[in-house]
Amino acid sequence: MFSCFYTALAGLLLLPLLLNRVCPYFFRDLLFFLKLARAAQRAHSYAARSPPRTILEVFTQRARRAPRKPLVLFGEEAHTYEQVDKRSSQVARALREHAGLQQGDCLALFLGNEPAYIWVWLGLAKLGCAMACLNCNIRAKSLLHCFQCSGAKVLLAAPELKAAVEDILPALKKEKVKVFYLSRTSDTEGVDSFIDKMEVVSDEPVPHSWRSNVTSQTPAMYIYTSGTTGLPKAAVVTHRRILLACGLFSTSGVTSEDIVYNALPLYHSAALLIGVHGCIMQGATFALRAKFSASQFWVDCRKYKVTVIQYIGEVLRYLCNVPKKDSDGDHRVRIAIGNGLRADVWREFVRRFGDIHIFEFYAATEGNIGFINYTGKVGSVGRVNYFHKKMVHYELIRYDVEKDEPVRDENGYCIRVPKGEAGLLICKITPLSPFTGYAGAKSQTEKKKLTNVFQKGDLYFNSGDLLVVDQDNFIYFHDRVGDTFRWKGENVATTEVADILGLISFVQEVNVYGVPVPGHEGRIGMASIRLKEGCEFNGEQTYRHVVDYLPNYARPRFVRIQDAIEITATFKHRKVQLVEEGFNPAVIRDGLYFLDDKEKMYVPMTQDIYNAINNNSLKL
Repeated sequence: MFSCFYTALAGLLLLPLLLNRVCPYFFRDLLFFLKLARAAQRAHSYAARSPPRTILEVFTQRARRAPRKPLVLFGEEAHTYEQVDKRSSQVARALREHAGLQQGDCLALFLGNEPAYIWVWLGLAKLGCAMACLNCNIRAKSLLHCFQCSGAKVLLAAPELKAAVEDILPALKKEKVKVFYLSRTSDTEGVDSFIDKMEVVSDEPVPHSWRSNVTSQTPAMYIYTSGTTGLPKAAVVTHRRILLACGLFSTSGVTSEDIVYNALPLYHSAALLIGVHGCIMQGATFALRAKFSASQFWVDCRKYKVTVIQYIGEVLRYLCNVPKKDSDGDHRVRIAIGNGLRADVWREFVRRFGDIHIFEFYAATEGNIGFINYTGKVGSVGRVNYFHKKMVHYELIRYDVEKDEPVRDENGYCIRVPKGEAGLLICKITPLSPFTGYAGAKSQTEKKKLTNVFQKGDLYFNSGDLLVVDQDNFIYFHDRVGDTFRWKGENVATTEVADILGLISFVQEVNVYGVPVPGHEGRIGMASIRLKEGCEFNGEQTYRHVVDYLPNYARPRFVRIQDAIEITATFKHRKVQLVEEGFNPAVIRDGLYFLDDKEKMYVPMTQDIYNAINNNSLKL
């Protein structure tokens, strides 16, 4: 009897060792899933309450329990949870009194990185209003489009963006939109000041009745994404989605003791949806910088005693390119959370700056699927987790890049790719993994859905991204599909850029695409242009045009002049061969030009320019 007992005990003791040998990642997969399930359960229980517990309720509770704890550090300023709570109450009262905002309305915020971004957002949440997060780099047609598709009744803008506001002001006046500058005075006719109005109202808590109709499915904000085609689209972010996004910080081990450093733009989901909200959920402190600076990054980290940093791949590459210093390891950073990090930069960053745990993740603002690298596998965005996949049903399917559509079998169904082959990431749309779509863009919302994927009537979200799963179940980002590329951490819609270039007097037809550049993440913009008959390319006029109408990251750095632009059988521009040929003047016999900011024109592309780009002596 005792021998049986000891045999069973020995078996139990050996079981973890055997499991670890057969499935080396079993326990890490299980632990991660339990953390994820806990975060999802929290979001579900908060959403199920009546009234629902949103991130606003979490924030106000933090403000009551730790009023003097800093929430935001900015320059020499420190704003506590209590101070932000009071300012956001003033924002709510001033907007209700002077802008007439009521729950269910929307305000568009046109502002760069500063603490006011956070208390304006929280003030809107107290009113039960949504906030449209306008990219402060966009102008003219794109800016007006982004404002209009959100359905906003009010525009609140930084005074520094006065020229951009005045450019679209006539159109806003026609729609009876109320426009304010985040300032104490305004010298623009038809634009009022806001700070002076905010400062004279009470900072007492606002009544809950002002937001009594808010549910977990109420839109909380609109964050813009270029998606796969066309002008930017306003991804609908509900209060429930905000709670789910907070799970990234909790599963990565961020605690109330951490100070999180962010130099990414607040109008993007990484900084606002994940960073600000993650800090509030965990009770942490958010150190904010107006714009990223490679030379000041570690100076700030030491100054604020930063323990967690947020990044996109470009950020860490820039840090690795800064000349080495003896103080490189003099910091308290223990965690880095972000995406788009190349494997070589990952290794160099850790080797140079110390044992920092990198949590590389994959997600999309509007997407219903995400991954996080919880094992530390260099270059990976996560793992195919057995437990996770039982809850969230995603697949990689075969995709025809040339035709820009999924490959289907003889029965009309999509085909799963084997391990090692790049496939389009899709995820089944369910109550656990919903897709809320885009505001004011029903057709664009429908384009992101795939039907009859594996059986008649099923419905999946099309991520627009190609991923690869290796033999050990690690997931890697491969490429984007469709008419979008990513540069400087921003999505660039090729059709939008082509529309802008098509306005130039001598341009007949345009094909815009992204090309890889050695030593850089993402792809840089390039345009193939067919000129009107009898016209010549004008480098100065083209430069002025793209500077006037496109943000820096969307301006094509290279222009190729072609006699004819090829199209596919489905009447789409051919891009694959153009991308492969790149911008090498030794390969391309067509006219080739480079955007030269010093000369303020497109200049003929030379081998010297090409070599300077390849050896990183010419900054792009």
